[in-house]
Amino acid sequence: QVQLVESGGGLVQAGGSLRLSCAASGRTGSVHVMGWFRQAPGREREFVAALRWSDGARNYADSVKGRFTISRDNAKNTVYLQMDSLKPEDTAVYYCAGKPWATLSRLISSYDSWGQGTQVTVSS
Repeated sequence: QVQLVESGGGLVQAGGSLRLSCAASGRTGSVHVMGWFRQAPGREREFVAALRWSDGARNYADSVKGRFTISRDNAKNTVYLQMDSLKPEDTAVYYCAGKPWATLSRLISSYDSWGQGTQVTVSS
């Protein structure tokens, strides 16, 4: 079992930045890809970014490409999501998730471990 704990959410003005963290513990060796997802009120959960632990390969949703950066600290078993040039439409609960296979994926169903989420609110 892998435990994931997010932190770093908050309230920020449009154009500002936030950095989210996701710390993994437990059977971290069973996780090969870490992903970030988000869910806004009344909307389905959607893919934001993913990163493969072994080689750092990354994938981004088109809506955040060029503004968000996913990175990792292997020694700390932590994945980060640096969010710049934030927009009001980025407002959502952000979740990190772990995937047991090494292929990068945007599919929610391919991730089997989830954090509790952290709220990000961007004011206009």
